[in-house]
Amino acid sequence: MRDKINYSLYMVETLKIIPSKFFRNIEGSDGLYEIRAEYGGNIYRVFCCMDVDSVVVLFQGFQKKSQKTPSKEIKMAERLRREYFRDKEEL
Repeated sequence: MRDKINYSLYMVETLKIIPSKFFRNIEGSDGLYEIRAEYGGNIYRVFCCMDVDSVVVLFQGFQKKSQKTPSKEIKMAERLRREYFRDKEEL
């Protein structure tokens, strides 16, 4: 599983156009994305956002167990995103 997630991260890091199989925008969110990996029939997601100079900021990962991404996971990622940019401004 770790190798699959690392491969997905590698794709995000090195490609200018990333296949949606590995990286996509979360609908209804403001600048929130998910990095996707599948292993042994299990689907894993890592929420992230983009910062200046193409920096990808990773927030949290989880195993997706249903067709729809749980809203509590999206809300947590949105909260972490807001905190990240708020903390960054304070520095």
